[in-house]
Amino acid sequence: PDAAEYDPYALPNNAIQEPPVSLWAALKKIGPGIILAGSIVGSGELLLTTSLGAKHGFLFLWLILFSCVIKVFVQTELGRYAISSGKPTLGAINELPGPRFGAHWIVWCWLIMMLTTISQLGAMTGTVGQSLNLAFPNVSANIAHSADYSLPWLADWIRARPETPWAVLTCLTAVALLWSGSYRRIELITTVLVVGLTFITLTATCLLPATKYPIPWPEVAEGLTFILPAAGIAAAFGAFGITGVGASELFYYPYWCLEKGYARYAGRRESNEDWARRARGWIRVMHLDAWVSMIVFTISTVAFYFMGAAVLHPQQLYPEGTEMIKTLSHMFQDTFGEWTVIVFLIGAGAVLFKTLYISSAGNSRLLADFLSLSGVVRYARPEQRAVMIRRFSLLLPVIALILSVVFQDPKALVTVGGFAQGLMLPLISGVTVFFRYRRTDRRITPGLVLDILLWVAFVLITCVALYAAWNQIGKWTAPPVVAK
Repeated sequence: PDAAEYDPYALPNNAIQEPPVSLWAALKKIGPGIILAGSIVGSGELLLTTSLGAKHGFLFLWLILFSCVIKVFVQTELGRYAISSGKPTLGAINELPGPRFGAHWIVWCWLIMMLTTISQLGAMTGTVGQSLNLAFPNVSANIAHSADYSLPWLADWIRARPETPWAVLTCLTAVALLWSGSYRRIELITTVLVVGLTFITLTATCLLPATKYPIPWPEVAEGLTFILPAAGIAAAFGAFGITGVGASELFYYPYWCLEKGYARYAGRRESNEDWARRARGWIRVMHLDAWVSMIVFTISTVAFYFMGAAVLHPQQLYPEGTEMIKTLSHMFQDTFGEWTVIVFLIGAGAVLFKTLYISSAGNSRLLADFLSLSGVVRYARPEQRAVMIRRFSLLLPVIALILSVVFQDPKALVTVGGFAQGLMLPLISGVTVFFRYRRTDRRITPGLVLDILLWVAFVLITCVALYAAWNQIGKWTAPPVVAK
C-alpha cells in the first residue's frame, strides 16, 4: 500500500531536502531520540532502577548498562525502515504475513502491552502527586479544611490521600499541553526538561565522594561481573524491560522520526540513485539522533542507580508504597542536607510528569493508528486522525489518574508495565530482523558490523526475556510455603 495511506506521514515531493553534510548541521536535525530519552528517563529510572540499587546494591550495574546499549541496535533498524518506507510502526507490522483479526496479531499484542503499561502512567501521576505534596504539604491541608463544611467526605478523603489534589492537577496539566501540542512543542519541552534534569542528577552523583556516602568502587567493580542472583530476577527483568529503550519506545520511535520529517526529506522510495543517497544521508542523521539520546539516558539511568546503591542500600531503605518518594528523598536529604529535599521533590515531579506527557503523546498516536488498522474507524482526511489523537490525549491522563487513586503502590504498577514490555521485546526485535532482511531496500541496508550487533541484540534480548519469564512463572505456580 502507498505510504500516503498512513497520513499524516505522507511523502509529498515538495518536502524533499538534501541531508546535512557536517556534524553540526546534523546535530541541528536531531530530536526524535531526545523525545525518546524524555520518555525513558522517568518512572523506570527514578522508581524501579533506584529501588533496584537500594535493594541489591551495585550487583545489577552490568544489566543496567547492557539494557541501555543493546536495544539501540533494534531502535536504529526500525528507524531505518521507517525512513525507507515512510510507514509508522503499526502500519508496517500490519503488512506482515500471518494471522489477523481485523489487524495483524502482533498489532493486537502491542495493544495488550500498551494497556498493561498504562499502569506506569498511573504510577507517574500518583508519584508526581506524592512529590508535590511533600514539597508543599499545606496545599492539600487547606483544600481539606475548605471542604470540611460543604463536602466533609471529600475533606476526609483528601486528608487520607493528600497527594490526590496534586495528581488531579498533574492530569489536567498533561491534558492541556497534549490537547494543543504539536511535534515541535513536544520536542522543545522535552529537550529543556531532559537537559536540566540530567545535569542535576549527574551533578549530585559526582558529588557523592565528598559526602558520608562515597561511591564504593570495589562494589562497582563487582557490579560489572555479570552476577544475577535468583532473589532479584523478577526485579531485574522488570528493570531490563523498562530501562533503556523499552518495547513501548521501540514502537514510538518510527512515529517521531516520521513527524520530525526524516522520511519526507528523503522522499518517496524510487529506483534512482538520488533517492538512495538522500535516504542514506537521513539514516546517518537518525543514527546520530539515536546514539546521542542513548548517551543522555544512560548517564541519567546510571546516576539514579548509583544514588540508590550508594545512599539507600547501606541504610537498608527500600522505596515502596505511598512512602516511596519520601524514602527516595533520603538520597538527597541524607547526603547533601535538608535544603536539597525540596529540590529533589520538585525535580522528581518534573521527571515523572515529563514521561507521563511524552508517553501519553506517543500512545495517542499509536492508538489512533490501531483503530484505523483494525477497521474500527477510517480516516478520510488527516484532520480526522488528529481529532482522534486529541481524544486519546484527553483519555490517557484521566485513566492514569484513576489508576493512581485505586492503586497506592507506584512501584508495583511500574513493575507490571516493565514486565509486559520485557515480554514484548523479543517480538518487536524479531519483527525488526524480518524488516531488515525481507523489506528494507538493499541499497540502504546496514554493514556487517551493525548486522551482527542486531542479531546479538535479538538473541540476548530473547534469552533474557525467556529465562526471566520462566523463572517468574515458576514462582507464581509454586506451592505456598507452609510455616512450621
